[in-house]
Amino acid sequence: MKKMKSALAALLIAGSFNASAADQTILNSSYDIARELFASYNPLFAEHWKEKTGKTIEIKQSHGGSSAQARSILQGLSADVVTFNQVTDVQVLHDKGKLIPANWQDLLPNASSPYYSTTAFLVRKGNPKNVQDWGDLAREDVSSVFPNPKTSGNARYTYLAALGYAQKAFGKDNEAKQDEFLKQFLANVAVFDTGGRGATTSFVERQLGDVLITFESEVNNIRKQYGEDNYEVVVPKTSILAEFPVAVVERNAKRNGTTDVATEYLSYLYSEDAQRMLAGFNYRVHDETVKAEFADRFPEVELLTVEQIIGGWDQAMKTQFANGAKLDQLQRR
Repeated sequence: MKKMKSALAALLIAGSFNASAADQTILNSSYDIARELFASYNPLFAEHWKEKTGKTIEIKQSHGGSSAQARSILQGLSADVVTFNQVTDVQVLHDKGKLIPANWQDLLPNASSPYYSTTAFLVRKGNPKNVQDWGDLAREDVSSVFPNPKTSGNARYTYLAALGYAQKAFGKDNEAKQDEFLKQFLANVAVFDTGGRGATTSFVERQLGDVLITFESEVNNIRKQYGEDNYEVVVPKTSILAEFPVAVVERNAKRNGTTDVATEYLSYLYSEDAQRMLAGFNYRVHDETVKAEFADRFPEVELLTVEQIIGGWDQAMKTQFANGAKLDQLQRR
């Protein structure tokens, strides 16, 4: 009996020790396809934090469509930081919850976007449909896969990139031609998944569609994961600047006592080591040394901003993605 009690006591002590092994814990709420990225970044940061402060840190992750993640935080998810793929999903944390300051984009370099990407295409071996540019995605013989713009920031970038192409191809004032192109482009979508990872599953595992449209970083990572001989990456000559904004959820961090570590967690994304890791995941970065090292990985592309295409995210959400707005109109049968 004494041995059993001793063993039980040892287990309880071990459990207590493991439960409090880290000096601090933070929660990073992030977009759907960033799982592998932060699985690599978190140990890198934990080592940096240990060297800087002598303290250990446990970083927990929550992943999903960035808009859904933002709603969860507004409904009570106690995230310390957000690492999203669309400015509006961060901005809403101020507008609807006052969880972050109004000037959050001024608190870190590059408008609080430590890395960026663009929208590109993944096609099957040999590119059997010879897809080269956005115009090919409106052909009747081409079927595409990307997430639902209603639920996915990734997909909103795709839609706006297609709109930017149409504006250049048909003239910015020729809305009728733009709408004709976009209507067929949307009609060719085999399935609208809720997020980027679901779209990847539909294309790779369910074998739906001829083209997967997602971030350039993701198409390269998919090709590496599922076989470079099985897929090809096509980066259109003109696409969209996809920024990945980050912010400390100040109200939560203050309550959790994690403001210092949460701030450093995001700041360290700008370090040369972190930028090199990000480039290794096929994200475009700002650090000049790292950019030079990875220059051959990223083809030249004209990157249109959301402001150039539609006047900014507020205008995009109002005129394109709100209920009854342009996206809904284009999808009516």
